[in-house]
Amino acid sequence: MSTCSSCSRRDFLAAGSLAAVGAFLAACGGESGTAATGPVNLNLTVTLANFAALGAVGGIAQVTTSGTPVAVVRSGTSSYRAFSMVCPHQGTTIGINATGFRCPNHGATFNSNGAWTGGERTSGLFEFTVTSNTTAGTITITS
Repeated sequence: MSTCSSCSRRDFLAAGSLAAVGAFLAACGGESGTAATGPVNLNLTVTLANFAALGAVGGIAQVTTSGTPVAVVRSGTSSYRAFSMVCPHQGTTIGINATGFRCPNHGATFNSNGAWTGGERTSGLFEFTVTSNTTAGTITITS
């Protein structure tokens, strides 16, 4: 029944499962980079004082909630931006570097505005909506 005489049943099932997951992620991703890279329903309140990196303009901090990796960038004196830390190319969690973000899988780089700047060609990072509450010292991130 099998055409691969050297494959075990376990290897065959693992490869089949991996292929199914890959097909599912590819179908979710599309060209826009939003389906696989941004959660459908995100409503996250962040206390800014809890993240020292956000104390200065240009600072970037990772905030992870319910398994959704999110980065917050302080873009101005009282303005913030939030991005999905899921690479739009293959769904890998990206890391923060000195000038923005970098995908450890294929080397795509993104600036602190979420725009692709080099490495494997892909779209920019998915950006969330950010609302600031200066009185409370918080921001709310929604999708």
